[in-house]
Amino acid sequence: MSRMKRLLIPAATALAVTAGGLLVSPSAAAAPSCDQASAEYSYVVLYHQRTPEHLVDSELRQKCGTKTAYYPEIGVAVATSRNQDFAEKVGVYRAYSAGKDVAEATSARADLRDVERTTEVSAADDLGAQQWDMRAIQAPEANEVNPGSRSVTVGVIDSGIEPTHPALKGALDPAASAGCLTGAADPTPSSWAPTTSDHGTHVAGTIAGQDTARGFTGVAPGVRLAAVKVVNDEGLIFPESAVCGFMWSARHGFEVTNSSYYVDPGMFYCSKEPGDAAAYEAVRRAVAYSTGKGALNVAAAGNSAFDIPAQTTDPNRPHPVDRSCAILPGGLDGVVTVSAIGYAGTKSSYSNYGRGAIDVTAPGGDRAQLPPPGEGAGCPLSTVVGGGYGTKCGTSMASPHVAGVAALLASTHRHASPRVLTSLLERQADPVPCGPDPTCTGSPSRNSHYGHGRVNALTAVL
Repeated sequence: MSRMKRLLIPAATALAVTAGGLLVSPSAAAAPSCDQASAEYSYVVLYHQRTPEHLVDSELRQKCGTKTAYYPEIGVAVATSRNQDFAEKVGVYRAYSAGKDVAEATSARADLRDVERTTEVSAADDLGAQQWDMRAIQAPEANEVNPGSRSVTVGVIDSGIEPTHPALKGALDPAASAGCLTGAADPTPSSWAPTTSDHGTHVAGTIAGQDTARGFTGVAPGVRLAAVKVVNDEGLIFPESAVCGFMWSARHGFEVTNSSYYVDPGMFYCSKEPGDAAAYEAVRRAVAYSTGKGALNVAAAGNSAFDIPAQTTDPNRPHPVDRSCAILPGGLDGVVTVSAIGYAGTKSSYSNYGRGAIDVTAPGGDRAQLPPPGEGAGCPLSTVVGGGYGTKCGTSMASPHVAGVAALLASTHRHASPRVLTSLLERQADPVPCGPDPTCTGSPSRNSHYGHGRVNALTAVL
């Protein structure tokens, strides 16, 4: 971030920062004239690591911002402002508002949202017979050996988890859950409960759900779940929410997190571009911090059916994309990125792919790859809001299978680092060859569609 405006303020001196960037004493700093009428937006703002909080407060106040949260470990603040030029006052390589971008944008999300629509399942159905996705990764056999440890917590960074669902209430840890929509963690139950989306509840069931009465079991039913809500009621995930989610996970010692989303509004964030640079760096720091605190972060590759490294444009925003850009958080170092396969074991039609962009693969379903009669739908079955069950397709559904296997590994290799767990995931995966599809390149043990292969739950517990 060499072009970033640097805030060099000695901690031992009582200095404030004026709107012009000059260092002055607090008594000499004139009170700013701030907009009180325009719409208020939330921003991520970058600082040096461990910048004293009172200096952060001082700069934000002088530039017409109000602090919502500050994470000194990574030097990232979340602030609100009504001033339309707030980012310019702070520096466009240091501050960014996704909400403001969305309000001013003319384009919408370009990923295939219809892929993840829910199809509910009848209460009379035998659920276990429909879980072809679990059989594909040998989860039932793994559960007989080791269902996972209650000492392991998976943070479901998503749209919330229904706390009363019969398959989830035994795994969910309310004390470890929080809402992060403002960028500041709120542990009250209403802040992390689902509102307009069953996405997080579906993801949670795949990881650790268990309903013996209905015959439903997730990958690692013995581990704990924490709901970390980052998806707002419009279905968007902003950088400040993602930062809050990863920092909450780090501070609470989660062994694994699952991120079945990308950070909005851009599908790609570019580390060298104004605005983007601040969001990219804020999320990168939060992910790196959580990894350093022992969390293995797993993320979905995306549902746009493209070769990630070959992309030259952002389908959500009209800007060029190069190797300095990434889909967040999946494109960041240390994150395990997951593609999707269907019942036939081949890449789902919607799944993103790319040499070096995919680490492993797992069942995400495909409506064109249908199981035999009696084995369920083409999309994986899991829990939905209202205490029921339904099917969804997507890399969002593939990722929690991997998070569940990672949780089993963390259960059998207590205190293993994220790097070790990642290595085990990759080495124990079942190789998947490319087949006739010309877009797939590489060997069975490492290729652009399946990475190191399909994860294996049974091997994780042996």
